[in-house]
Amino acid sequence: MYSEFFKRIFDFLFSLAVILSLLFPLLVIVILIKAESKGPLFFRQVRVGKGLKTFRVYKFRTMTNEKREVGTKPIIGKAEGVTKIGYYLRRFKIDELPQLLNILNGDMSIVGPRPSVPEQLANMTDEEKMRYSVRPGLTGLAQINGNIHLQWKERFVYDLKYVKNITFINDLKIVFRTVFIVLFGEEKYLNKPVTLKEH
Repeated sequence: MYSEFFKRIFDFLFSLAVILSLLFPLLVIVILIKAESKGPLFFRQVRVGKGLKTFRVYKFRTMTNEKREVGTKPIIGKAEGVTKIGYYLRRFKIDELPQLLNILNGDMSIVGPRPSVPEQLANMTDEEKMRYSVRPGLTGLAQINGNIHLQWKERFVYDLKYVKNITFINDLKIVFRTVFIVLFGEEKYLNKPVTLKEH
């Protein structure tokens, strides 16, 4: 009942409340991004969502608008091209907040597997593609158990574990751990896995 009905209601109400409560801080962030460097306000990218349906995900732009090679490694810390304000937006996951609009639109959820890029589909097994049976999330089980420090195959294991055990309690666990990670950093929780209550 929760995963089929109440989860979507919770997602909508929670994301709307956060957007309304953070209107002024978000306006300040917009001004800082535009004042520091030229370029669009948002970084937009096509991602794969529930049922393999694609959609555009939004993030605050955290890098300069200069052309650069697209690497295969994640951008960590004060990497080349990351703006000064962008570093802090990344550190405290503020750059992800525009995805609350994706949640309002129904493309995403507060908690779920992170939306992947279409290119990853070719390297996934049928079992791993089960992660697309639910809406992708702003945060998820893989993100609180290592995130970018995990190999993709390890992330998929966490994604599937979440898909099989969606409950309100499990979502709360993930949300609360996410808050602590944002405040104190991922490194403090790398060897402290969160276990879900299984059906």
